[in-house]
Amino acid sequence: MSLLEWVVQKRNVSLKHNCKQNKISVPENLWVKCNKCSFLMYYESLNKNFKVCPQCNYHFPTSSQDRIEHLFDENSWQSLNSNLSSTDPLGFSDKKLYRKRLKEMKVKTGLSDAVQTGIALIENISVACGIMDFRFMGGSMGSVVGEKLTRLIEYATFYKLPLIILCASGGARMQEGMLSLMQMAKISSSLHRHSKSGLVYFTILTSPTTGGVTASFAMLGDLIIAEPQALIAFAGRRVIEQTIKEDLPDNFQTSEYLFKHGFIDLIVSRTKLRNELYNLLLLYCNSTN
Repeated sequence: MSLLEWVVQKRNVSLKHNCKQNKISVPENLWVKCNKCSFLMYYESLNKNFKVCPQCNYHFPTSSQDRIEHLFDENSWQSLNSNLSSTDPLGFSDKKLYRKRLKEMKVKTGLSDAVQTGIALIENISVACGIMDFRFMGGSMGSVVGEKLTRLIEYATFYKLPLIILCASGGARMQEGMLSLMQMAKISSSLHRHSKSGLVYFTILTSPTTGGVTASFAMLGDLIIAEPQALIAFAGRRVIEQTIKEDLPDNFQTSEYLFKHGFIDLIVSRTKLRNELYNLLLLYCNSTN
């Protein structure tokens, strides 16, 4: 080995050593790729666009807290019944004890259950609102979800407030059996009294809205709004195909399919939802004055 080759080799070894010592760590999740069009975007840009892809309008899953920040006037949210929390009335166990699963979900999400309820302002118009959160056991409807929504509706009826419920759910919570199914009738009864008082109720269906939630309060709105390309269904696609022995259209159980067939009234992007709700509330307020 020549003197020149030896110097070059030593220099390369020294450079590699320095690179390892001064290695720059890149934070995870700094860049996000769209699940639909594969567009790569900076995570802050996505958050500023309400977690909607700016290229193809794909709606990323979002939390109930994000929705509160997106929809309502700043610092206007006042939580109701936030202390209610599910127990394990049936002593249910599958791969994991239900009470243990509940504890893990509370730690992971910071929520007491799968819905947040409260009152807030949209451009200074007071509304009562329930926001389901799919992160908590798939947004499943158990006794506490039913109780919180029922109390919210009764509050809205008593104080004569318009009501908004954002749905995101896999349906009734199997770990509570018949107790969860009873919530369908309980919530629907409260909605009937709210309607008889001449008050308006908007439902906003996000992806997914399925099962017992779809079969009850999600489809009882005076105006039913859905996000684009949301999965909205009662039973699963495969179950229906096996039952009727026919293939279903590719866009079956999407917002667009349901809109075309008259099951929902509007499809509104998350980026425009606040403004759309404000216009609808103005129309309602003017019609009641």
